[in-house]
Amino acid sequence: MAIDPHALRLALIAGGTSGERDISIASGDGAEAALREAGFSPVRLDPANKDDLATLVQEPFDVAFLCLHGRGGEDGSIQGMLDLLGIPYTGPGVWSSATAIDKNKSKLFYEYDHIPTPASICLQQGYDQEKLNAFVESTGLPLVVKPVCEGSALGVEIVSDAAELAPAIARSFELDTAVLVEQYVEGDELTVAVLGNAEPFALPVIQIVPRNDFYDFDAKYAPGGSQHICPAPLSEEVTARAQELGIAAHKALECRCMSRTDMIVTPEGQLWVLETNTIPGMTQTSLLPDAARAAGMSFPELCVKLIEFALED
Repeated sequence: MAIDPHALRLALIAGGTSGERDISIASGDGAEAALREAGFSPVRLDPANKDDLATLVQEPFDVAFLCLHGRGGEDGSIQGMLDLLGIPYTGPGVWSSATAIDKNKSKLFYEYDHIPTPASICLQQGYDQEKLNAFVESTGLPLVVKPVCEGSALGVEIVSDAAELAPAIARSFELDTAVLVEQYVEGDELTVAVLGNAEPFALPVIQIVPRNDFYDFDAKYAPGGSQHICPAPLSEEVTARAQELGIAAHKALECRCMSRTDMIVTPEGQLWVLETNTIPGMTQTSLLPDAARAAGMSFPELCVKLIEFALED
């Protein structure tokens, strides 16, 4: 589909009210520069500002470019509003977004489609301690504790001492009403970006080498926090399998336009899917633009491609 960037009225939506607001603004800055380089004149809107929401409702937009991360943006909320307004948008739809942001529900669909994912237990306030104890006994330590619906590794902890498990769970409950306790898998961290609607395809695999013990918030966003190796130094077999799983996760969650699935590869080459992001970061150094560049696609070209997918019937 060929589009004329000068003929499209484009809303660039970034900011919001989630714990990832600052990252969303940075994604908006990166995407805006790339969109302008591609010839668009995006109208920047922040859902935290009610006047901006009124602009979205009252003015005619042909397409929305989403750079919202976390609740209110990556959870289907803004997607539902745009559906009601009849405005096409980049990224997956309401159901896919709401399901993907919930790490526990995502795992149900991974498992249904035979996508390997680490064992886990989802806890609510007042959880059954005996069930948790049985899970810990069956999996052993270390374990990963994470809020179910937070992104950017907010609140994620690796617990190696049984005495630290309850405090880690309590800290996660400060960020969310549900907490996932997950089997820890030792290995290298990978991510696979997928583009497309009816016929999705995977971009080159990225290996993430964090400065810290794992790819936490600091490793994601602090200068020098991590190194991205793309294409990842993997065998052809493991590379193909990682891309296959990225596409499988994209399809299992019925994503469209784009997704980015995080994985662990063990020293033996076994791959485990952790979670799927429906609105990946869009800064100059983010993972999706990095993977696109490795595939020969510039940041502006990536943005154009996402808009083309958004406008497909």
